[in-house]
Amino acid sequence: MEQTVKTIWIATGGTGGHIFPALAVAEELVKNRYFVHISTDARGKKYIRDFYRAHWLDAGGMAVNYSVIWASGVGAKGIIQQAISLFKIMMSTVFLMTRFIFKRPTKIVAFGGYSSVPPLIAGWVWRIPTFLHEQNAAIGRANKFALPFVKTLMTSFPIGVGIYTGLPVRDDILNAKHEPTDEIRLLVTGGSLGAKILDDVMPGAVAMLKNNKKLFVIHQTRPENMEKLRKKYSAIGVKNNVVTFIRDMAGELSKASLVISRAGASTVVEMQTIGVPAILVPLTVNPDQVANAAAFVKDGGGIVLEQKGLTGEKMAGALEGLISKPEKLAKMAEKARVPNEAVEKIAQIVMS
Repeated sequence: MEQTVKTIWIATGGTGGHIFPALAVAEELVKNRYFVHISTDARGKKYIRDFYRAHWLDAGGMAVNYSVIWASGVGAKGIIQQAISLFKIMMSTVFLMTRFIFKRPTKIVAFGGYSSVPPLIAGWVWRIPTFLHEQNAAIGRANKFALPFVKTLMTSFPIGVGIYTGLPVRDDILNAKHEPTDEIRLLVTGGSLGAKILDDVMPGAVAMLKNNKKLFVIHQTRPENMEKLRKKYSAIGVKNNVVTFIRDMAGELSKASLVISRAGASTVVEMQTIGVPAILVPLTVNPDQVANAAAFVKDGGGIVLEQKGLTGEKMAGALEGLISKPEKLAKMAEKARVPNEAVEKIAQIVMS
């Protein structure tokens, strides 16, 4: 069996919430002269390939390699689809177990998603130290599936199990400071696909606010809803910028007086890193988001509104109680701030 010296295998799912933290840690490990092999599913191939090409050129082919794992999600599917997904995971695990006979990493670090399960199981079989990072405040299905094969669990939130490290964020978020402008800026975001409930309630809520002519609303939504929302805000006489994608999220978070948002892990941690107060409306069917929202508001950095029964009147009441008191928003911003040293902490745990 050939052992690759100082090789760390990083396994991640194919969505941005898994990949970007994984790549941030991979970057830190490469800086510390580790060879990194990154695996993901088909969805994440583009991101991993771009990362590989950059480091392959920089380091003469000696820094990074990558592979694509045959895997797909198991939860929320019919029996046949679940059986197919489990078969993919099983076959990928067998392949990696065989591969590790000949070329074995020294450690395996997983960042969630079902495509991170096969490397963890194969590593457990060959007694390779295994590490798993949970991005949410509640352990997800894939990570629960993988936990029996994990030596060290790391978490984005202090949830009472594992080692609390935080969640890696991009450098622009890490370096940003909360410096709200003189105008009252409301940033409304529901993640990459927007949130229908926020599209439905926000224009009506803004219309009910006192002195709403002083507001500037930045609202991220689906392409098909853009024109409708623009017309609604303009009819109220409120300055607005309705978009489908926020390119400079760090800049918008820095200038925002208040964020109205879903509660995905990366969104919550980005707000904590910069220190931005928020009203969170977690996706009801997602227990991860409910747990993330609870973790954000427990120290007073924001409030949670349940999606069920949410109306424009309820949202307006919550907004009025905050934006009419700038000193309260300032205190909430201080309480929301959580210093982020996740990349360094995770890398140190893995390297030690």
